[in-house]
Amino acid sequence: MVPGLTDRTVAVVGFMGAGKTTAARAFAQASGGVAVDADSEIERRVGKPIAEIFAADGERAFRAAEDRVTLELLDRGPGAGPTFVALGGGALGSEAIRRALQEHLVIWIDVDADTAWRRCEHSSRPLAVDRAAFERLHAEREPDYASAADIVVPQRLHARLAAVLDALEGVPDGVRMLWATSDSGDYPAYIGPGLLRIDSGSGPAFWPATVKGRRFLVCDGNSGRLFGDRITPLNGRVAIMPGEQSKTIAHAEIVWSELVRAGMTRSDVVVALGGGVVGDLAGFCAATYQRGVRFVQVPTTVVAQVDSAYGGKTGVDLSEAKNYVGAYHQPQAVISDTDALASLPAQELAAGYAEIVKTALLAGGWLWERVRTGAGPADPEVICACAHTKLRVVAADERDAGLRQTLNLGHTVGHAIETVTGYASYRHGEAVALGLLAALRLSGADDLRDEVAELLAGQGLPTAMDDVDPDAVVVATARDKKRVGEGTVPFVLLSAPGEARAGCTVAPRELITAVRELAR
Repeated sequence: MVPGLTDRTVAVVGFMGAGKTTAARAFAQASGGVAVDADSEIERRVGKPIAEIFAADGERAFRAAEDRVTLELLDRGPGAGPTFVALGGGALGSEAIRRALQEHLVIWIDVDADTAWRRCEHSSRPLAVDRAAFERLHAEREPDYASAADIVVPQRLHARLAAVLDALEGVPDGVRMLWATSDSGDYPAYIGPGLLRIDSGSGPAFWPATVKGRRFLVCDGNSGRLFGDRITPLNGRVAIMPGEQSKTIAHAEIVWSELVRAGMTRSDVVVALGGGVVGDLAGFCAATYQRGVRFVQVPTTVVAQVDSAYGGKTGVDLSEAKNYVGAYHQPQAVISDTDALASLPAQELAAGYAEIVKTALLAGGWLWERVRTGAGPADPEVICACAHTKLRVVAADERDAGLRQTLNLGHTVGHAIETVTGYASYRHGEAVALGLLAALRLSGADDLRDEVAELLAGQGLPTAMDDVDPDAVVVATARDKKRVGEGTVPFVLLSAPGEARAGCTVAPRELITAVRELAR
């Protein structure tokens, strides 16, 4: 029996074609529970297939039956084990069902629109007739799934659903678990309050039951002082100076040497506690120490919780260019305690907000609407949505072959600004904020640039450079790591929120103009 699931009714939700019924059965088999399919139960009670209900009685009649049956299934009394109820794709359109789901564990089987259409286009589903309408419906329903879900599982992970249940052990209330998947592995990402149990009277931090082995902490002075004693037990601890200047090969050597002195072996685990610098450096050290050991990300800044802790990119900077030495190395888990963000100064929160804006621009849809209408940098719902957006991209393209390059929006100019200023004048998010404005100007999205500039300024982020040579920034973009061979540096441009294009060529004169515009 899976800990914490005994006698519970668990709702399995998602769009048409997600495989909810199959997932419910797999969960039931793994946990010793039972699976129930709401659509099948509706058909049994009404006495005809759903397609016939739609045709003869209309969608309104079907939704009334769906409400009645689904609410009854969710209100079942305890049984001999957990009950996994696979809900219809449109069930969450009902306010009564959404309200009822607040009392249950909800697992969202996340399927992209293309995959869902391929699985449904030749079926008898009444709402899978016109592809354009199908895709609109997919976008319309996503906010309901995202709001209700406690656990998000990619549709492609059906073969590993037992691992999802194992990873639930000991998870605090109010925490969401996103399951990350890629060609090289998968892992749980926990996002929400209470994971570090920052109140010292509440015991040690949460630790995934699926990650075994001795733990060796890598932190900076700030994260170690604030949260280091929450990660227990530890067999070693390495601290670096805070700031981007610590993300170097020289500091990597310090970490490697300290891990050797502490007795770390290949069966042990590196714990990266801190922001993006710590995560990148510790992950790189884990990827290379004894040719690769496991590591867990424990991000404590907005930038890390929405972006850098996920996806397996690790590395260090050179004086010539940012992130030039590194490795792909996926973590074993990510533990993002949103309570930790309360410790951040206003400038750090603002720096993270730039990554939120970038991610929302890439995602478009409801996430962009949420951000443009006032969501702040520490909003747990937005942090979770940003992480989910990135994990979707990484699942489709782990090694930057195409789609993942869009995550570089604003970073080509942003990284160049960091390089030119010696990684000392601007926080990463501040430089990205400036880079976003340049990218939007290069995209010809002038109105959107104005709107983004207003959002960034509202959080105290810079919208112009102080004492930075714009021509030096332009020269530094030529050393961006996305450049291939003798070709020009590819840029990510944006036609509109949700419509990013990677690999774009930008005329030198246009780039010079866009960067010079940033100079005061």
